[in-house]
Amino acid sequence: MLAIMRPAPSASLPPLERLRLVVAHLRAPDGCPWDREQTHASLRAGLLEEAHEVIDAINLQDDANLREELGDLLLQVVFHAQIATEEGRFDLNAVAHEICEKLVRRHPHVFGTDQCANSDEVLVRWDEIKRAEKGHTTESLLEGISKGLPALIRSQKTQKKAAKIGFDWDSLPPVLEKIREELREVEAELGGDPCRIEEEIGDLLFSVVNLARKTGTDAEVALQGAVERFSSRFRKMEALAQERSLPLESLGLEKLDHLWDEVKRAGA
Repeated sequence: MLAIMRPAPSASLPPLERLRLVVAHLRAPDGCPWDREQTHASLRAGLLEEAHEVIDAINLQDDANLREELGDLLLQVVFHAQIATEEGRFDLNAVAHEICEKLVRRHPHVFGTDQCANSDEVLVRWDEIKRAEKGHTTESLLEGISKGLPALIRSQKTQKKAAKIGFDWDSLPPVLEKIREELREVEAELGGDPCRIEEEIGDLLFSVVNLARKTGTDAEVALQGAVERFSSRFRKMEALAQERSLPLESLGLEKLDHLWDEVKRAGA
């Protein structure tokens, strides 16, 4: 028996409506088995991956890739809304309505009569409105910082919140000394309890994030840059070794360091 092909939603539809219908069809009883099996929980890893791929496209300044990756990220939003629609909880229009209302409400300096002279004032006003929306005084300044954030981003947000009440150094020397102190504490624990080593390394990383914040550097972006530089140099080192018929696995650290330095001197 031949399967009956379902016609795809018309390309003449508004693109967002067509996307919504495509996803609804994929989730239908006669749709795609994989798509029908997905849940909010099963899609979590994909959502995070797509967000990072958008960031990668931005870093590469690749518009074609950025357009594609934004589409993949948008698909995640539509997919989650479709699951909620099927369960009778909310739909895509409700998602769009809520964010529109929030943006208008939190920008009274644009859609109202408030005045904000600069970005700092905008952020202060945003936090005030956000607290008022909750209808009660929050128990902690740190409320609202998602535990699902990457650790570097969560660290930065946590430190910025603490700094709002003055819990922050006003110059770089004590920040640098704190890093040295934490490094000494890591060294003191080496060879001992692995849990204590993990704790001290965490404190050291947190202090380095503080240095990044105090210098106006985004720690996540800085570390991504370091990883990218390392990866680029490592690949060039591999290529150089292959060109000279050198087996990387058996060279040893000293010879590998010589190759690495050669790559660096070449400007990689």
